[in-house]
Amino acid sequence: MIARLTGILAETSSDSAVIDVAGVGYLVHLSARTLDALGPPGGEVLLLTELQVREDAWTLFGFGSAVERDAFRALTSVQGVGGRLALAILSVLSPDELARAVAQEDKAMIGRANGVGPKLAARIANELQGKLGVAAIGGGAPLPRGGAAADALSALGNLGFKPAEASAAVNAAQDDLGPDATLDALVRLALKKAAK
Repeated sequence: MIARLTGILAETSSDSAVIDVAGVGYLVHLSARTLDALGPPGGEVLLLTELQVREDAWTLFGFGSAVERDAFRALTSVQGVGGRLALAILSVLSPDELARAVAQEDKAMIGRANGVGPKLAARIANELQGKLGVAAIGGGAPLPRGGAAADALSALGNLGFKPAEASAAVNAAQDDLGPDATLDALVRLALKKAAK
């Protein structure tokens, strides 16, 4: 399994890039968002990857973050969503936007991607309920505000807290600490609040 690549960006196209790793060029398919973030050819890049092996092809997909890779994995677990369609969805929606759309069952938002019709959008919204990390929050808890809060929510999720519990604890911690709280302070106070 190829889990990540670090190398020189040799070339890009509309939906892929070639990464030169020690003289070997890897063709990696990317979302438009990740492609835009790579910069010009000649620079060093690091991509997380997912290798899909089929009877007729080995296809390497690349991601700029673990959150994007996790969203891709969740999307490709839905019947009818292959790797390229998952990238098309992630080109239109960030992982957080996708998670919010799924949590709110916003089929129109999911259907903005090329190749996603109403039935597939409904299937994605239905099958991914509760499976998309940071923003997929049930139980009516509002989304935490700001980058540190989102990171704190992710940290609590990684520790095994349910999304609604984690969201409530992080929101309460952020209310006590204010909008400029550090990630460390938010996580510590959220853990105390979640333990009560």
